Amino acid sequence: MNFRSFCSGIGAPEQAWKPLGWRCLSTSEIDPQASAVLAHHNPEAQNLGDLTTCLERMDDQYADVFVAGTPCQSFSVAGLRAGMDDPRGNLALVFLGLVDRRRPEWVVWENVPGVLSSGGGRDFGSFLGGLAELGYGFAYRVLDAQFFGVAQRRRRVFVVGHAGDWRRAASVLFEPE
Repeated sequence: MNFRSFCSGIGAPEQAWKPLGWRCLSTSEIDPQASAVLAHHNPEAQNLGDLTTCLERMDDQYADVFVAGTPCQSFSVAGLRAGMDDPRGNLALVFLGLVDRRRPEWVVWENVPGVLSSGGGRDFGSFLGGLAELGYGFAYRVLDAQFFGVAQRRRRVFVVGHAGDWRRAASVLFEPE
């Protein structure tokens, strides 16, 4: 599988998917320190920089998966809770615009649990509604890193979308046991 990572941070998906043989085609990160970490671990993947303008620097190679962890400050219960009215929160919709232009088979999006209640739930509903309008079936789940080998409690909402079929997306997030 080929994938593109947006709002990449220090590259958690890039590291997690590498042992599976997945190939990162590009990243999109503006923070200098995070960009240095990405370059160290993924020298073959071009950093396209700013999410809002990265499409013009992206090559035409098809990616099976688009993954993003857009900024959480506007959704966090520890923040001002400006939601989609905050330019950082609105990057979730900018990400959907990239999905619309390139049409990967899979979409993965991650954020803080505060996104579920931000704007009275309308912010998360806007993201899910946008995904559905693009023809993606989806599933979402709150996962906690402490149950996946990380020595800290770090709860995050994960949304997985699949072009046309929510059952394929749900099968990724929901284990039989």
